[in-house]
Amino acid sequence: MFLSGTILNVITVLLGTGLGLLIGRRMPDRMHESLVTGLGFFTVLISISLGLRLFTDPLAQPGDEVAVLAAVLAGVAIGELLRLHDGLEALGAWFQRRLVRGGEGASGSRVAEGFVTASLVFCVGPLTILGSLQNGLTGDAQLLVIKSLLDGVAAIAFAAALGWGVALSAITVLVIQGGIAGFATLLGPFLDDITILAITATGGVILLGVALRLLDLKQVRVANFLPALLLAPIFIRVADLVRGWLG
Repeated sequence: MFLSGTILNVITVLLGTGLGLLIGRRMPDRMHESLVTGLGFFTVLISISLGLRLFTDPLAQPGDEVAVLAAVLAGVAIGELLRLHDGLEALGAWFQRRLVRGGEGASGSRVAEGFVTASLVFCVGPLTILGSLQNGLTGDAQLLVIKSLLDGVAAIAFAAALGWGVALSAITVLVIQGGIAGFATLLGPFLDDITILAITATGGVILLGVALRLLDLKQVRVANFLPALLLAPIFIRVADLVRGWLG
C-alpha cells in the first residue's frame, strides 16, 4: 500500500508527542543523543545497500555508477546555485514569523511554534521525498520506517519543549508524504525498472548525507543534492546511448 509508510509516520509522530508530554522532560540528553546516533548507524547501512544496487542489480550496466556520480555532482551544483537549502530555511523562518508573531498569548504562540517547527523538520528533509517516492513506486516503506523512527524520537523532544502543537504536524506529514507517494503511484506505470534503479541508487547516495548529519560528522546541505534525483535517470539513458555507440 502506497500510504503504509506515511500512516506509520503519522502514528509515530502522535506517539512521540504523547510520550514527550508525559516523560520528555525527564529524558536525559545523553539518551536522546544515543538514540539518534543508533538511527544514524542504521541509516548508513541503508544508504550503502541502496547505492550498491548499481553493482548488484542484474539491470545495472558498466558505467552506470559513473552516470549516477555525474548526476549527483551536477545535481548538487544546481542545488547550490539555486540555494535550495537556504531557501527552505528561509521559508521555515517566514512561516515561523507569520504564525508566532503578533497578538497571540503565550499558549497560542507555543502551539503555533510547535506545529510549524515540527512540520518543517518532519516534511522538508530528503527522507520525505525519497521515502515517499520509494513507497509509491515500489510499495517498499523501508525508508519511511527509518524516517518514522527519527520523527518519533524528535517528536518526544519537541513536545517536551513546545507542547501539544507538535501533534498537529501529523496532518502536514499525512498531506505532503501521502501526496508525493500518490503522485509516484500514478507515475509508476510510466517509469521502467532502469529509471527506478537510477532514482534508488542516487537516493542512497543522498541518504548518506542524512546519516552524516545524524552522526554529527558533517552538516551536509542535503536539500541541495535533491536535483540529482531528476538527473540520474537522464544520465543513465545517456550512458546507455554511449555504450551503444561504442559498440
